[in-house]
Amino acid sequence: MWKSALRPDDGESLGKARAIAPILEAGAEEGVALRTLPEKTVKAMRESGLLSLGLPKELGGQEADFATLLEVSEELSRADGSAGWNSIANGPSGAFAGAFLGDDAVEEIFGGGTDVCCGGQFAPNGRAEPVDGGYRISGSWNFGSGTAYSEWIMGGFMIIENGAPLMIDGMPDLRVAAMPREAITFTDGWHVMGLQATGSYDYECRDVFVPESYTYPLFSREPRRGGAIFQLGLMATTANGHAAWALGVARRALDEIKALGLVHTRMGAPSTIAQKSTFQRDYIRAEARLHAARLLVIDVFTGVLEAARAGENIGIEERAMLRAAATYATEAAKNAVDLAHEAAGTTSIRNGHVLQRCFRDMHTGTQHAFINEETYLQSSEVFLGLRDDSPML
Repeated sequence: MWKSALRPDDGESLGKARAIAPILEAGAEEGVALRTLPEKTVKAMRESGLLSLGLPKELGGQEADFATLLEVSEELSRADGSAGWNSIANGPSGAFAGAFLGDDAVEEIFGGGTDVCCGGQFAPNGRAEPVDGGYRISGSWNFGSGTAYSEWIMGGFMIIENGAPLMIDGMPDLRVAAMPREAITFTDGWHVMGLQATGSYDYECRDVFVPESYTYPLFSREPRRGGAIFQLGLMATTANGHAAWALGVARRALDEIKALGLVHTRMGAPSTIAQKSTFQRDYIRAEARLHAARLLVIDVFTGVLEAARAGENIGIEERAMLRAAATYATEAAKNAVDLAHEAAGTTSIRNGHVLQRCFRDMHTGTQHAFINEETYLQSSEVFLGLRDDSPML
């Protein structure tokens, strides 16, 4: 297969991802049974340094660009959808903590090195009472991907004063808190169809004091550390990650159906799957759409990042296109996985088969609110001139 003209050099980080991919793949079914990533998988991901790939350079990270982050998580997702999913959860959680938390928080969390795992949910399910030096936070969160092995747990919250949310510029003051693992009670709740090995547990805290410097505004684009990629805000990096994950799972599904199709003949069929003309048409269409979606994501995210580095203003249209591109890539990926699953017949319904896992993972991951229809609607409203801004873009 040719190399993309947009990324002629595979790079060291992608090489590391490919090196640990066999470990991730070998542990995939064990992770399904455990409902979290196996110890060997976590060890490989941490020792590779890939979970700290996005950390600001000031803290010893690489502050990798969008294309590098995409290629790495794409490769990890191709090996195991759950491991890839956690790479797009743990990685940005740590990177944005490093970029936006106060100095004393960063010293405690990252002072000993970059091998630190952060995870959790950023949705503002917590409620905080302002007190001297910080907040007393209580809340319950869901979908804490990668929290099973994280030392620091993130939780989104809103500040409550006099019984009502504190408002800033007409919006509730939404923030993210970094809390040590021992302050958190895990209530599990992760009994699901796909992405079982992500260990996306429910968790809660009650009246936990969190210093001000261990929090940051959810939608901030003013990092204390790091450069342009953090000035684009959390939404851009999250969108890039979702696209990477979906593209990786779909890539694996198409590779699997290609290999199967060349040798497998379904019951009653006169020839192999690959020799069926309707499959040939649908397969190459899926390949073309997946390549097109991938190039769209690389082009849009790289272009916006380069513009930000050049000091250009990144407006609502650019942010809307980032979100639309990620949602489109997820849509193309889902269609590719569905094709592979259907074409494989009863082979793909068996427990332990990689196509079944791809199907379950994809149909779980695509339920995420971040890449649902609302993304298209808000992005379209921006381009039609019906919306001036949205913190969700």
